[in-house]
Amino acid sequence: MLETVPSHDTGLVGFLALEQVDRDLFRGWCHEGLPMRAFGGQVAAQALTAAGRTVGEGRSVHSLHGYFLRPGDPAHPIVYQVERLRDGGSYAAREVKAVQGGETIFTLSASFKRPETTWDRQPRMPETPPPAETPDLFELWAAAAPEDHAQSRYFRALEMRYVPPAAQPPLPGTTEQRLWIRSAERLPHDRPLLHACALAYASDLFLAPSTAIPVEKPRPFREEPSKVYLTSLDHAIWYHRPFRADEWMLFVQRSPSAVDGRGLAFADVWSRHGILIATVVQEAVQRPLRGAHG
Repeated sequence: MLETVPSHDTGLVGFLALEQVDRDLFRGWCHEGLPMRAFGGQVAAQALTAAGRTVGEGRSVHSLHGYFLRPGDPAHPIVYQVERLRDGGSYAAREVKAVQGGETIFTLSASFKRPETTWDRQPRMPETPPPAETPDLFELWAAAAPEDHAQSRYFRALEMRYVPPAAQPPLPGTTEQRLWIRSAERLPHDRPLLHACALAYASDLFLAPSTAIPVEKPRPFREEPSKVYLTSLDHAIWYHRPFRADEWMLFVQRSPSAVDGRGLAFADVWSRHGILIATVVQEAVQRPLRGAHG
């Protein structure tokens, strides 16, 4: 069954929908993340959507690894080419190339598996104010940077709450930022791949900026022009336990290193009830902008 997506859709379901062109060939549109550049989180989520649509029922994604190679153009569609690397008894592996204008802009490797019952352990979720007690991120964004906030209309597909920094700072040399995030629309309960892709979409929003917190405030709270050039290099997610992306997820983002023009960031993703549902890792280019001072 063919599924098409209008280029100006504003909901997560529409953002992640793809047109199937051939057996392992899909096409989609991505909105802007920065002016005239496709949002990397949507590219990664659509690539995962394409991979998942070639995997049979009974397997769920447990990990993905992606590389951002070139900026995508939101004015043109992206073609996703899926290669079926393996279909084993428990695990299935897929590789996806996102192609635009004849060039590969993103590559994804994803692994899917059948569920099994073994040991289960996890740490305790850090104590964090609940979403109802934290400020709306978009309201803070609008107050701090009205012009920049106008570019955030696509991200209204998500509800986001900002957790003010704790009184106790993170370890010296590290940064930390916490956000509550969930889909703004109710998602179908019987489509776990859609929930996994929604998390992938959300995970690319503020992970790279968390590496630059010692240099400048994160994007929603920055009143002055940016001093730092940031762009994602690679992105990895491990999905640990079942979850719903239309229920509140706590992203505890931290950065242990910035060096050689690169910043590394991690995110532990928790359910509202303290279940560790995913771990995200990203490395980003981090350089002073030309002409920036201070």
